[in-house]
Amino acid sequence: MTLLNAHNLSKYFGAELIFHDVSFQISRGEKVAIVGLNGAGKSTLLRIIAGHETPDSGSVHLARGTRIAYLAQEARFSGDRTLWQEMEAALAEINAWRAELLVLETRLADTTADDWEAVMERYGELSARFEHAGGYEIEHRIKRTLHGLGFQPEQFHQPLRQFSGGQKTRAALAAALLSDPDLLLLDEPTNHLDMQALEWLEQFLRNWDGTLIVVSHDRYFLDRVTKRTLELSFNRLEDYPGNYEKYLALKAERMERRLKEYQAQQAFIARTEEFIRRYRAGQRAREAKGREKRLERLKREQMLERPKEAAKLRVALDQQLRSGELVLRLDGLVVGFPGQRGEGQALLRADDLTIRRGERVGLLGPNGCGKTTLLRTLVGQLPALQGIARFGHEVRVGYYAQGHDVLEWNNTVLEEVVRVAPGLGEAAARNLLARFLFTGDDVFKRIADLSGGERSRVALAQLTLLPGNFLLLDEPTNHLDIDAREALEAVLKEYTGAILFVSHDRYFIDALADKLWIVDQGRIRQFVGNYSEYMAAQQAPAPPATAPTAEAKAPAAKPVRPDDAERAKQRRLAALEAEVTALEQDLARLSSELDAASQACDVARLTALGAQYAELEQLLAAKYAQWEQLAA
Repeated sequence: MTLLNAHNLSKYFGAELIFHDVSFQISRGEKVAIVGLNGAGKSTLLRIIAGHETPDSGSVHLARGTRIAYLAQEARFSGDRTLWQEMEAALAEINAWRAELLVLETRLADTTADDWEAVMERYGELSARFEHAGGYEIEHRIKRTLHGLGFQPEQFHQPLRQFSGGQKTRAALAAALLSDPDLLLLDEPTNHLDMQALEWLEQFLRNWDGTLIVVSHDRYFLDRVTKRTLELSFNRLEDYPGNYEKYLALKAERMERRLKEYQAQQAFIARTEEFIRRYRAGQRAREAKGREKRLERLKREQMLERPKEAAKLRVALDQQLRSGELVLRLDGLVVGFPGQRGEGQALLRADDLTIRRGERVGLLGPNGCGKTTLLRTLVGQLPALQGIARFGHEVRVGYYAQGHDVLEWNNTVLEEVVRVAPGLGEAAARNLLARFLFTGDDVFKRIADLSGGERSRVALAQLTLLPGNFLLLDEPTNHLDIDAREALEAVLKEYTGAILFVSHDRYFIDALADKLWIVDQGRIRQFVGNYSEYMAAQQAPAPPATAPTAEAKAPAAKPVRPDDAERAKQRRLAALEAEVTALEQDLARLSSELDAASQACDVARLTALGAQYAELEQLLAAKYAQWEQLAA
């Protein structure tokens, strides 16, 4: 059954066309993604569907009685309601049913009333509706939803005006889910969610039987939740059956086919024009004239456009400066916020962790666990509370801050780039900014007036200008559209230095990380592999602690280890073996250098090389221990 019918929608902002002749239908129960570049009109289309904005032409028709819940990117709450009161307000219809049921129960007590049968019928109908909507477990539903989205019980009765912007967005998401609409419209719902909340939301939406239209740049989320993809591109809408991964494959096939059709038509036009030119005045002039008329009709009515492709972000990182093998070692490092009397508030501890040249490490953990604090400590913005973070030989750090803290907000885009590289010059700076999609007068926009995605591109442009061989990246994909994320992934995959990055983008983590640092109860533990391999290992059943009983040997109860978990184990073993081999080679090289320094009586070099040799020996012993434990 069709729930929504959008017909020939067009929208302008001033003289700028956003989209034109957009038409589609949504059936009841569908889970649909809207994708496209920043500025393509995704949020605008969602607001039109929600009735919050009017199209310049076209119409949206909903099935009679359709209830809509709409989540905007930035949530706003009025009044002084607490979080719990806002959740109860989202269930206003169910609460109204409950109030009416109480009134009906009172009226049913008078069995002699003339309308008793009608009241009884209404009571039965309303009671069934109330029960089906979960009215008897309202408190449990609210608690479950708030907990799933990362709220703690002590926050339930806190006024929403005291919450941060991210917390308010999560509260608005919770209210939208609790309202149980027929049509749920979500604009970037995964913003401000940590991994646990993301997993909960995905599971909820997959099991929910309502209709969903979602705008998101989270490719992992789209793959797991949606089954159809609408792409807004070049003012038009393209419809693809399937999730994000399927959409990519279908789009590539569609683009290839259209390019071949365009090229074939261009070749036909060229041949026809050559025939007309050659025989216009000869014996075949009549035939040439006929072909000319058909060609004019084709150009007027059936001319194909060359398939358009959006401009791509072109990132290039300085990779000239090579560091030593050991890039970073954390030993008893405790990070947090220093107190006034020196006691400090500790957030997390890192013991015996290392990053070597070329390693790409994803730092994962719930919001507020200290991930950003660790990065800020490593770049010297915060002092360590305890322990030490030791950088290796010739390590130069490049830092990307999540909140764009390093940007001067009153500068223009051009001024901000030149600020970090004064010798660059305006022409070179403009060429660089063009690679980050700032062209023409865009370079004169103030940083304060840019969107989040535009600020992210400025910060990335600055990062490419700073010589570094160890990148510390705090949520580098925030505010970037999918194309920009994929461009960033591509360049980081080719980067020869080391990377430590914080991200909630699981697709990005899978594409980039070969090792994870996971914050768990205030400490960092290490996992060799990417996010999908980590989840597979987490879900794999543990081997039995004792010999199996006769019942356990029965085929129905026999545990089977998933193939993907075994592959993850083998990948970790292979990675450890490669690290051991590299360390052994480094020790052999250092041994030769020690011999040379000894023969030259170079005491200073002997001391430095000896320290490096001892450190690598300790690291090699630790890797041997990890390999033996995993291989056992």
